Amino acid sequence: MAIGEAGPGSVRHGSQLKRLEETMRVRLGRECVYVPSCRFGLYVALRHWCPPGGRVLMSPVNDDVIFFVVLAAGLRPVQAPLNPLDASIDIDAVPDGTWRSVSAVLTTNLYGNPDPAPRLRQKCDALGIPLFEDAAHAIGSRVGDRPVGAWGDASAFSLSKHVGAKAGGMLSLADPGLREAVGKTCAGLLAPRRLSSELAYAIRPYAEGAVRGLRLRRAAWAAIRLLGLADREEIRMPLRPDELARAARRAPGLDAHHPWVRVDMHDYRQESGRLRLRRIGHKLDRLDDVLDACRAGTELLLSTPWAKPRDAYGTQPLFRVPLFVADRDAAIAALARQGVVVGYLYDPPLDDYAGAEFTDPSPAPEAARWFARHALPVDPLRARTVVEVLERSGARPVEAPGEPPRGRPAPGRLDQSRG
Repeated sequence: MAIGEAGPGSVRHGSQLKRLEETMRVRLGRECVYVPSCRFGLYVALRHWCPPGGRVLMSPVNDDVIFFVVLAAGLRPVQAPLNPLDASIDIDAVPDGTWRSVSAVLTTNLYGNPDPAPRLRQKCDALGIPLFEDAAHAIGSRVGDRPVGAWGDASAFSLSKHVGAKAGGMLSLADPGLREAVGKTCAGLLAPRRLSSELAYAIRPYAEGAVRGLRLRRAAWAAIRLLGLADREEIRMPLRPDELARAARRAPGLDAHHPWVRVDMHDYRQESGRLRLRRIGHKLDRLDDVLDACRAGTELLLSTPWAKPRDAYGTQPLFRVPLFVADRDAAIAALARQGVVVGYLYDPPLDDYAGAEFTDPSPAPEAARWFARHALPVDPLRARTVVEVLERSGARPVEAPGEPPRGRPAPGRLDQSRG
């Protein structure tokens, strides 16, 4: 059989892709293209809609990988002022001059809480610029009368988060007529699948199960660091500004920025094999059950003294629920002693992290700094354990900037019948 000729394996591979795309198409009501990761999908969208040299308004409380994706696309990140309660873009605080200068807007939907997409959609339409939704944390969230991901010109989802597949993503498109062109762009940027990577993906759940069963988390992390497989020691990866400046001169392009964009997911642009696609499909079939459990955990966590007002998050099935504590390091340490690992921290904000050489700083940075310093992202599926640990540790809540004091129940007095 000639290379590229369709055989039984390629037919099965194609049918698996179509099934995943159709599942998401039904959820969102728009065309979807499977991608190996959310970050890859965002890169494709930025390259397709934005000419190099453009400026992208985004949140400074965001994964640094997404910041490097914007740079890799040959674009200039512009950091927006934020709402301190949920780290969404504060539309009214963005200066008029900034609105006139940007060529696109990228939402974050941090932890599953929606950015104000209906207003952003109106603003982008008035300016004649595209809106992109990073929906990695928000596969089950809604805003206005639509799901998150159904407002932007393009929206990127992760199938590693709520779905739990640890691989895969989806790029949704407002214009179904662009499906073929975007699909070709994706295909041209993919790296061929590697047998070693597929085998590692196949055995990963069993290895992780063994680590959990034998309580070897600390030993496993020590081994990963010893082997040089850990990409970061701190919350933010090393910036390496001299290397980054050299990479910028080669933008747009993923190759020059690969050392930054690959962090925490080395196969982010690798073509997915049949086993990977099959596992993603099985996980996606159970998504609604996960979302129901996330809603219940979110409700419990929002009733605690460390949560901000309920209307900041509504009844979304959050991927992580940000609680706000005076001493986050102490809270993280208390949770770690009970086997609860806190991740998805984005501190410091991107403008403080990268500096004016690589991004336009926010004109009002304090809300982002406060959120980044005090937010404790809690997995709603571990809600009850987290509440018990924080109560025992005496973790103190902290007020947001400008937030009027409000009565809170003392830690330890939470209604334990909930959730």
